[in-house]
Amino acid sequence: MTKCKNETENNPTHLKRRGFLGAVAALGVGVAIAPGVMFYRTGGAGAATDNQVAKFSNGGKAVDPKVRWGLLVDTNKCPKDCAVCVSACVEENGLEGKGRIETDAQWIRKIDIKNPATGFQTSLPVMCQHCEEPPCVDVCPTGASFKRADGIVLVDKHTCIGCRYCMMACPYKARSFVHETLNNQKPWAPRGKGTVESCTFCVHRIDVGRTPACVEKCNRDAGGAMTFGDINDAGSEISKLLEKLGTQQIRRDLGTNPGVYYQGLST
Repeated sequence: MTKCKNETENNPTHLKRRGFLGAVAALGVGVAIAPGVMFYRTGGAGAATDNQVAKFSNGGKAVDPKVRWGLLVDTNKCPKDCAVCVSACVEENGLEGKGRIETDAQWIRKIDIKNPATGFQTSLPVMCQHCEEPPCVDVCPTGASFKRADGIVLVDKHTCIGCRYCMMACPYKARSFVHETLNNQKPWAPRGKGTVESCTFCVHRIDVGRTPACVEKCNRDAGGAMTFGDINDAGSEISKLLEKLGTQQIRRDLGTNPGVYYQGLST
């Protein structure tokens, strides 16, 4: 297989920066990638899911490993012509440039599906599924793709070399590659040309007790199709709905155990 190369791969300055970051990470020291956002790596060898966690400075609270954040989408409440969740994500994370939505930056997208046997049709949003066993993490050669202790899958832009192996491994086509030079970025959603990105569940909101932008916007201005919460907490709203309703995970047969569930797909 031909190895994809990042445009900065042969840049000495870039290589020095990566070497420095690696040395700092080995010591367990935090590296700032944007105001208020820190990435931490613990010492020792092993898989990225064990060694790399993210910590945000809001309140100085570490990620709780007892939590597993999840999302439930009721497709019965999700009209085909509604894209409120998409526009909310674009606005929140600064994905719009030059007066248009960048087609390569789709952290969340609406798709239409049809059951050929029954003719049943529905529309649903698809984003990073924040898998318990994320294929993107398994194939990443640098550990840039990693899973937080609370189940959120992220990309460390400092160590991403743009090889795009994670994009090929993701069965949900949930990752995008940044081709353009970016301007006017949001400080809580750092992005970079030559790196891969995807839905973050709006970690900057979660870590201060809020819900993802798409969920908030859907519940306020649209059909209220999204429920977000801790699926490890039996008392949470999402856990009660998952227990009560017949829900599905996309491509559950792959064994990734996504953190995103859907209601109303099979008819």
